[in-house]
Amino acid sequence: MFEAAEVGRKLSKSDYKAQVPQLRSELLAVQQELLQAASFPVIVLFAGVDTAGKGETVNLLNEWMDPRWITTRGYTEPSSDERERPRLWRYWRDLPAHGSIAIFLSAWYSSPILDRVARRTTTAVFDSLLDQVAAFERTLTDDGAVIVKFWMHLSKNAQKERLKEFEKDPLQRWRVTKEQWKHWEMFDKFVSAADRAIRRTSTDAAQWHIVEGEDERYRTVAVATELRNAIRRGLERASSGRPERSPAVERKAAADGPVKAIRRVEREFNVLDNLDLSQKVSNDAFEKQLAEQHSRLNLLQRRAAKRGVSTILVFEGWDAAGKGGAIRRVTGSFDARDYQVIPIAAPTDEERAHHYLWRFWRHLSRAGRLTIFDRSWYGRVLVERVERFATEAEYVRGYGEINHFEEQLVNHGILLVKFWIHISKAEQLRRFKDRSGTSYKQWKITDDDWRNRKRWEDYTVAVNDMVERTSTKIAPWTLVEGNDKNFARIRVLRTLAERLDDRLKK
Repeated sequence: MFEAAEVGRKLSKSDYKAQVPQLRSELLAVQQELLQAASFPVIVLFAGVDTAGKGETVNLLNEWMDPRWITTRGYTEPSSDERERPRLWRYWRDLPAHGSIAIFLSAWYSSPILDRVARRTTTAVFDSLLDQVAAFERTLTDDGAVIVKFWMHLSKNAQKERLKEFEKDPLQRWRVTKEQWKHWEMFDKFVSAADRAIRRTSTDAAQWHIVEGEDERYRTVAVATELRNAIRRGLERASSGRPERSPAVERKAAADGPVKAIRRVEREFNVLDNLDLSQKVSNDAFEKQLAEQHSRLNLLQRRAAKRGVSTILVFEGWDAAGKGGAIRRVTGSFDARDYQVIPIAAPTDEERAHHYLWRFWRHLSRAGRLTIFDRSWYGRVLVERVERFATEAEYVRGYGEINHFEEQLVNHGILLVKFWIHISKAEQLRRFKDRSGTSYKQWKITDDDWRNRKRWEDYTVAVNDMVERTSTKIAPWTLVEGNDKNFARIRVLRTLAERLDDRLKK
């Protein structure tokens, strides 16, 4: 794969001077178009051989374009703060907003390749990590991001010559480290691992570009030209995207023949219908069981904090189903310093300028703590689906994206517990009327709640699909019968205690 990047490509000084002014103008022009359109981000990755010109090229790109709209990040060994979260957390945190460019050095490919070269991981583990990276990139590109990946390459002899050249120059000597010479000695192993990584993760939407780095002028023009072209392609795709089917057309399609029959069956036979909503817990029994579960959970959480085991709780359910009350009973078990409750509403302008999962990645806590989401990333396949804020392609894709996100959480050692609190339509109406008639509860009821109630059947189908597609072995859904608040709250506390106890036994 790398032979073509070891042929000694060079660009003459005259050709370089002739091309650079126009190239710089075109880069600035597409950057301005990108900023004005603000419909997708651009992510530029630099990896490759030591001393192949990665840093110098990045510096030039910042010089040639408007640096106010470029974020540049160079990654080293993760900090203690970063190690306490899933591996991709620090990269999600740094993703650019729509209309902006991020340049990443030594990002998500660096540690898998280094670990494989050092034999700290097996080939199977290496491939698994690469598949996770490919899925991460696919999540971003499916959402419209442009990803441009450059592998800056030198032959083994050329790298050796450059290292020696730097060592001889007192002003350049700082560039050479013992680690770089060590890497040079393992050059063939690095090339082998890089070859495997590039072949496994170079896709139509996120291609690798191997750039020969021996000649500064050549590599600069090659990188800048490909970056310009990639942004242009992204702008063309964004401006000429196929129009989505209108809601009226989709409703008509749903009313035709077999489709209509299938929709009727989906509404009549639903996973929620299997729940026994008649179950109750008396007030006296509730107070006793509440104290017991609080004591049990407090002790379990102390053990979890000591061992660095984090917990994420997800609460979804109908309006007025009792999510807030259940959350308050959960938090009553813990020290306020050990948890955070994240209420999820409509995304802010900043959040809308990123992938929909971005705002959830940002809230992941450090090891040993609890993060409680009052509504969550499942909005993509619930409210966004039903209210048509997401296209069918987007919400269908969302199931896989969510499963991949949750897999990363669990693989990192986080306990993930998901609750859907279910109530009957009649019980919801009773609670709506109670809220409307009680002065200190009126803030809880809005016009949106009444409007959402009219879409009950649509939400029922969406919940069924959500459970079917995202209740996995590692992150199952717990469906909670919520007509009786006492029963629902104890069910939530007991489930959490059992899951946390099982996790700690592992």
